[in-house]
Amino acid sequence: MLQSLRIRNLALLHEVELDFEAGFTAVTGETGAGKSILLGALSLLAGARADKTIIRQGADACEVEAALFFADTRRLDMVLANLSLPACDDGVLIIKRSLPREKAPKLSVNGGLATLSALQELGAQWIDFHGPGEPRRLLKENGQRELLDLFARNSGVLEQYQARYGLWRDLIAERERLAGADKLSPDQIEFLKLQLAKIDALELTEEAIGALERDFQRQQSAQEIVQLAARLSHGLSGEEGLLGQLSALLRDARQLEAFDASSKPLADRLQSASLELGDLDAEFSSLATSLNFDPEQAEALQTKMNAWLELKRKHGAKVETVVAAGYEMRRRLELQGDVEGSLARLDREIAAAEKAVRQAAAELRATREKAAQQLAKVAARVIVQLGFKKADFRVQLIPLPAPGPHGDGGVEFLFSPNVGEAPLPLHRIASSGELARVMLGLKAVLAEIDDVPLLVFDEVDANVGGEIGRIVGEKMADIAERHQVLCVTHLPQVAAQAANHFLVTKDQSGDRAAVSIESIHGSRKERVGELARMLGDRSAKSAQAHAEELLKLRG
Repeated sequence: MLQSLRIRNLALLHEVELDFEAGFTAVTGETGAGKSILLGALSLLAGARADKTIIRQGADACEVEAALFFADTRRLDMVLANLSLPACDDGVLIIKRSLPREKAPKLSVNGGLATLSALQELGAQWIDFHGPGEPRRLLKENGQRELLDLFARNSGVLEQYQARYGLWRDLIAERERLAGADKLSPDQIEFLKLQLAKIDALELTEEAIGALERDFQRQQSAQEIVQLAARLSHGLSGEEGLLGQLSALLRDARQLEAFDASSKPLADRLQSASLELGDLDAEFSSLATSLNFDPEQAEALQTKMNAWLELKRKHGAKVETVVAAGYEMRRRLELQGDVEGSLARLDREIAAAEKAVRQAAAELRATREKAAQQLAKVAARVIVQLGFKKADFRVQLIPLPAPGPHGDGGVEFLFSPNVGEAPLPLHRIASSGELARVMLGLKAVLAEIDDVPLLVFDEVDANVGGEIGRIVGEKMADIAERHQVLCVTHLPQVAAQAANHFLVTKDQSGDRAAVSIESIHGSRKERVGELARMLGDRSAKSAQAHAEELLKLRG
């Protein structure tokens, strides 16, 4: 549910903060007052594209921010995790979007930086727009199929079908790849086997290769290492070496200690230094004698290093790239071993998978056929109530030549607003008002099932009035029992049905026009005044009385 919305410097609006309630909210105002600004702000938060002309003149940036509450955020948090965005805190989703005039746009969700595509994906979770200029899912075949599946509660059947379909397509792709693979010549096969033998002869781990390179480096520098270690050992323990000189100094230190006991720590430190130098002498001497590689050991080390260097030149400098190359060569050899047998096996698996797909598609089609009849009947009844007394509404299933990702048939909604006219696909309906009312009728039918929390309607009452307007308002109120509904309307019969009411006004008395939005559902007087204006005359007592009657009908 949308809890709050803050808008700053959008079009003619300077700044406003609005709090929203559950249920049906009407948005009214004179033609041209700027009601579209509210819908525009919500569109921005849902990921609509925008250019910088929407920024209020003289302002540096346009900003919109919304807080939405979800009683259960498990599905939403999964979507957020897939988008690498922070999870909701205490069920609240916070979306911010800033469009600076001179800088790059900034989008954030729950404090984490987001992309436009992320806002669009999240938008599908919390808002659905219906009206001119907005994406109308009802006009698209995919949207119509989704609505039918929603009505049929087909999620489980559809998931089962798509799992089988995915397996079938994977098997077909594997067969195509295998059939299109290059046939290796005997020389190519022999080359791959030779390369694999070289790879298998080495222990290809980071640790083993590191040890090989260190041992080889020591062998290559053995003479220099021995000479330097021997020179260091001689400098410590040879004639005139440090140890001999230090021994004489240590005797003098002990004599000093006999005369002055306070110098004992100094003598002890000198003795410790002598012992440390003695240990160093032993280690340098050991190093000088330890690098005596026998010829066989040296040759084996050279052979392993040459093999590793060759593999690095051919397949890459890193151990993991050489290992990966070995896996690929082994796979190619295995495929060459029995290509025809593998193709025959895949053909059998593909045939079995296709049979399972067609069976699942038949089950999915049966549920859709049954649901299509029910949806057409129920929707037609509601559409008649919305002013189409002789309307015809049908749900048609269109067979496909082969199973696809969503079944073996498409879905198309057909509608005729007038008696004697053949039903046509919805996208061929010329009137946006007619289309909006058809969508309203379908939404009224699907309200108990559809889980998008916020539904936004614009011009849903176009080309209707009087009694039909009242029915439109009642349908909106019915939908609002399970959804939060926001409706921009020009009909007082619709606005009076709303539990909440926002009034949009434009002030042109100053140097520049300014739009403001305020809630009036807390004031009976203001609300009666607005309904009276919509009826024709704010100050007329007859209009005020009629407005009172409309509010009483809501209860």
